[in-house]
Amino acid sequence: MPGKKSTLKIMVTGGSGFLGSHIADALTAAGHEVYIFDIKPSKFISEGQHMLIGDIMDGESLKESMKGMDVVYHLAAMADVDEAQGKPYETMMINVLGTTNVLEAAVAAGVKRVVFASTIYVYSRTGSFYRVSKHACELLLEAYHEKHGLEHTVLRFGTLYGPRADKTNSVHRYLTEAFKTGKIEFKGTGKEVREYIHVKDAAEICVNVLDGSFSGETLILTGHHRMRLNELLDMINEILGGKIQINYSPKDSRSHYEQTPYSYIPRVGKKLITNKYCDLGQSLVEILDEINISRDNEEIRF
Repeated sequence: MPGKKSTLKIMVTGGSGFLGSHIADALTAAGHEVYIFDIKPSKFISEGQHMLIGDIMDGESLKESMKGMDVVYHLAAMADVDEAQGKPYETMMINVLGTTNVLEAAVAAGVKRVVFASTIYVYSRTGSFYRVSKHACELLLEAYHEKHGLEHTVLRFGTLYGPRADKTNSVHRYLTEAFKTGKIEFKGTGKEVREYIHVKDAAEICVNVLDGSFSGETLILTGHHRMRLNELLDMINEILGGKIQINYSPKDSRSHYEQTPYSYIPRVGKKLITNKYCDLGQSLVEILDEINISRDNEEIRF
């Protein structure tokens, strides 16, 4: 496997989305030839990147698109935990069968490695069908390595935040609610703990894992910012002048964890972080600015 300084031809499935578009940009900045594979055109496509319209449920489209690729970053999935809880069939079809299609195409195309976007929910007792689907995909990667020698790296992401997110991203949702309505409705006690990682920091790490030493590894990407949810919401309130009403209500504990996503299951991953990283407070201000630009003159009530 070439080192991270070699120029590689790389496909990013789900590359039109929040995390995928940032990974595509980081790969391009590192000098790689990037192909975005998604069911819709990317609003964030950069100069030099290539757009491939396709669906991971279409195996033939994947096989054709993967010809000549060195590496595939597989991010296309049903990624919203709450949505997945109510759609078990769709979650398994898209996440598990879709990943099987990606791996079949990768083997057929002679791809050297698949980098898979998983979740820290994998070895939790929470996360519902989303957790189950991602766990199944990790096992699929192992099986394809055993049968076909397909190299892989698993990245278990924590709570991402940053620009380009939508309402399925929790931090973006809190900021949008606060900015547009003057209120934040939070399902929980506020004592829940999360480790936040800026999407650009995560994307930088995703480029670094191209190094051959990360083949076969399972890596945890959760960043430096560990805090309770009520601390985050208080920070948002302070940034917006202390005028935000924060309402807490009971949650479904089967979907989200409180203190830690981990349960005692004897299987671990290595945590990977960077020495320099985006400041949470400053980043919240930048996201608010992005929301302000895109709000189309909507009325803001405090």
